[in-house]
Parts: sequence; C-alpha cells; structure tokens
Amino acid sequence: MSILVNRNTRVVTQGITGKTGQFHTRTSRDYANGRACYVAGVNPKKAGEDFEGIPIFASVREAKAQTGANASVVYVPPAGAAAAILEAVEADLDLVICITEGIPVRDMIEVRDRMRKRGARTLLLGPNCPGVITPEEVKIGIMPGHIHRKGRVGVVSRSGTLTYEAVAQLTELGLGQSSAVGIGGDPVNGLKHVDVMKLFNDDPETDAVIMIGEIGGNDEETAAYWVRDHMKKPVVGFIAGVTAPPGKRMGHAGAIISGGQGTAQAKLEVMEACGIKVTRNPAEMGKLLKSVL
Repeated sequence: MSILVNRNTRVVTQGITGKTGQFHTRTSRDYANGRACYVAGVNPKKAGEDFEGIPIFASVREAKAQTGANASVVYVPPAGAAAAILEAVEADLDLVICITEGIPVRDMIEVRDRMRKRGARTLLLGPNCPGVITPEEVKIGIMPGHIHRKGRVGVVSRSGTLTYEAVAQLTELGLGQSSAVGIGGDPVNGLKHVDVMKLFNDDPETDAVIMIGEIGGNDEETAAYWVRDHMKKPVVGFIAGVTAPPGKRMGHAGAIISGGQGTAQAKLEVMEACGIKVTRNPAEMGKLLKSVL
C-alpha cells in the first residue's frame, strides 16, 4: 500500500519534449519501476514520434486510450500549464501532478472552478510542487530518488527542499517513508495538507506522519484541527518562516502573512494545541518523529 501512486501507476508526461520534461521523465523512468510506469508523452505537434522509446500522442485522452495511463505529470511552461491540467482532468485521469512554477493565480482559480463545476474526480497535486514518490516503486516529479527508502512514515509538505530534508533525515535514521507528497506553495492549488493527512490516516502501511508547512494561509491550521478530531497516528510538524517579517512574501507565492494571520508562531501554537508535536528546528524533524513511534 501507499498513497496516490505505486508500481501500478501509469504516467503520461505533458510537455515531454521540453528540456525540463525530458530531463525529469528520464530520471523518473530510471528510478525503481519507472520503465513500466512511464508509458506516454503528449505534444500535439509531435504525435506519432517518441521520446527514447516513450510514444508521444496528440492529446491526454488519446494517450490514456492507447496506453492505459491513469496519472499525468505536467512540465508545460506557465502560460499553457492550466490548459494542460484541464486537459488531463477532462480525460478523467485519477491524478494530475503539476510541477510548473509561476502559473498565474487567475488561471488556477479558473482550473479549480472548472473542476468543481464538472464534479471532477481527478485529484490535482500542485502546481509549483516537487511531486510525489512511493519509495522503491515510482517517483513522479523532481525529487532526488536516491535519498528515499521504503518505510512507514508519511511526509507531506508545502516546501520542496524541506520535503527532501525530512526524507533524508528519516532515511539516515533507518525509518524510511511510505510516500512523500509535495503539495506546492501556491495560494490556489489542488490537494491540501488535510487531504493528504486523510490518505495517510487510512493507509495501513503508514505509522506516523511529518507535516511541514510555511507561513501564509490557514491550511496547516485546518489540517491540525482535523488531526485533533480524527487522526489515529502520531504527527510531528514544522513550520518554515518563524523569522519572516509580516507583509513580506517569502519564497512561494502563497507564503505571505496578512493582518497577523498565517504567521509561523500562530500555526505552531494551533498545531501544538491539537496534539501535534512540533519542532522549531528543521534539523530535528527526523529525531522528533522517531521519538513518537
């Protein structure tokens, strides 16, 4: 078991012929079961061609019909990325993972609205995220595969680099990960912390979870209240941006404190009150998790 993806996931790369799409499709295909998992690419102008043996189709719908693809990863540049997400949603895939950074917020508001109106069952991860990995099975995204090890700890994070940091600490401690999910830092995105926590809570092969947030918005608080009322497994947490000055945007588009809302301190206090063990030192995430097992 794992959440979102496993060795049976069949992936289509949207934007497979661009430099980024080529590089990360190649590295993902070379990881674990990647050769079986990466089955198609999409580029309307290059349909009928292939990328290193991976066939390229004119549309996601066609790729799904021909190869059985059930997940897509989007490396399309910002101007066309929202349309690429919607194309995958309209093809009724199980999961769309959008790695693209810099998609206009207005475009993402339209994507979310269109998904809601059609009652889409497709799950969206991202945009502006590192993707998702189930170690030793499949990686979809830009994370370094070699730091991951199969284990029983779930990781969910708004920050890409802090995902890798938590994963590396768990691996070093011999704990490993069930799945690691980067949800991205944009203000309008797909899966939130709470959605991923629900998946980990239901996963029999996840024993505990590291939840990593950052300043801005209230996603972490929402997840913390859900954890307090429903979570059956220990959760440890970290919030990036303790020293961030109010009103200043830090890193991600969504990481902005407004009107005293969304500060790291406020988030940490809510998380602690909800029974989540928190650390203010990112170097301690792994050790703290080990202490609650």
